[in-house]
Amino acid sequence: MKNKSTQNAASRRNILKGLGAIALAPFLPASGIAAIDNEVRKSNGRHKVLTCNIRVALPEDEAKGLGWNTRREVCVQVIKDQQPDIIGLQEVLKEQALYLQQQMPKYALFGFDGPEMDAHPTGYHGIAKNPIMWLKQRYELLTGGTYWLSETPLVAGSGSWNTARARHVNWVRLREIKTGKEFRVVNLHLDHKSAEAKVQQAKLMATESSQYQPAFPQILTGDFNARASSNVFESVKAAGFFDSYAALHGEVDPGVTAHGFEPIDSPKLSNKGKIDFIFCKGNCKPLAAGIIKDKPKGIFPSDHFFVSAEIALL
Repeated sequence: MKNKSTQNAASRRNILKGLGAIALAPFLPASGIAAIDNEVRKSNGRHKVLTCNIRVALPEDEAKGLGWNTRREVCVQVIKDQQPDIIGLQEVLKEQALYLQQQMPKYALFGFDGPEMDAHPTGYHGIAKNPIMWLKQRYELLTGGTYWLSETPLVAGSGSWNTARARHVNWVRLREIKTGKEFRVVNLHLDHKSAEAKVQQAKLMATESSQYQPAFPQILTGDFNARASSNVFESVKAAGFFDSYAALHGEVDPGVTAHGFEPIDSPKLSNKGKIDFIFCKGNCKPLAAGIIKDKPKGIFPSDHFFVSAEIALL
């Protein structure tokens, strides 16, 4: 058994270590501080989730100085700066998926390979996808899949309800390696024109997700092309999903997330609102949520602001 003087000495050493860490903090590189914060978050069971519509690589954007080749470095920088554990991506072409994998080797990427949405080999018409990324050191992939938001969900590239483009869902079931906790991530991008398609596509996703037991944790990320007040979300909420941002900040719309490369104070954005969401369902709880408006080097990473949430699995 330690005597009292030994215990006091050990206590003083611990205090001095803590003071030393505090004293050194201003001199640590930002990346070092972020890494420490990230480890603390993980040890507390917090999972940092992003939803990122990165905007497809289009020749017409390149002509305006807004193309992927101009944006890709800052896009990756904004994502990395958030130290995410899980990322739901939308509007990803093959060249963009390859670039993300090259620049973010600590992450696995699921949901790009496979049948294309339609017969068009190039451009924005239909081959942009919404893959999911996660930290390989933190999670193990148990299973995953894709289905199409149509009346024939197993037919690749199928569309219904006057959808402007074929739309799909990617999902993965992950296990946290340290704790053994299992959960599911669902990622989608709803149609941007047909009101009926958006309602029916959301309903299909809600029905499919409801095959799991109500307590099983599910995280839903995506570009819904609809504001929170829309009837698009009726089936989503009825299925047990709740908006992580609204749960913490209230139901008031926080403002535009699809800015179209316009300045945030542009009059063109005055009547627009949040259309990118991170939902939870089952034994999970949002602990933090925000809208990421970073613009490194004066360059927008996308025509959307990315959205973040920190979620605890219960």
